[in-house]
Amino acid sequence: MNNFTAVLSGLVLIGGAALAQDAVIGAEIYARHCATCHGEEARGNGPMAPALVLQPPDLTGLTARHDGVLPVERIIMRIDGRDPLVSHGSPMPVYGEFFEGTDVILKTETGQPVLTSQPVADLLEYLRGLQE
Repeated sequence: MNNFTAVLSGLVLIGGAALAQDAVIGAEIYARHCATCHGEEARGNGPMAPALVLQPPDLTGLTARHDGVLPVERIIMRIDGRDPLVSHGSPMPVYGEFFEGTDVILKTETGQPVLTSQPVADLLEYLRGLQE
């Protein structure tokens, strides 16, 4: 284990113990920032969906569409703009600036650490609970 990996592993342990993901807060964030396009039940049928060139996906089927694994890294990167998605002639709104806060380290679906903000971690936890 190199020094960077050792330090990062220590931060994951410290951050994980101190900051849990909160699905209730995530639901509030979703309602405020995501439901307009993705719909109240996250099925891709929000009131703005008809106006978009690319229809918002059904977020309740993320795990099913990825062979039973929630694509944690992709979700985080779509929300904060590291993996832009073009819709309605422009990128999906990048909410990273709205979701600034304490940085946390989460494990991706492959076990690798990824840095994100606490609000994005909370939103991810909410989405995790929606999976069918």
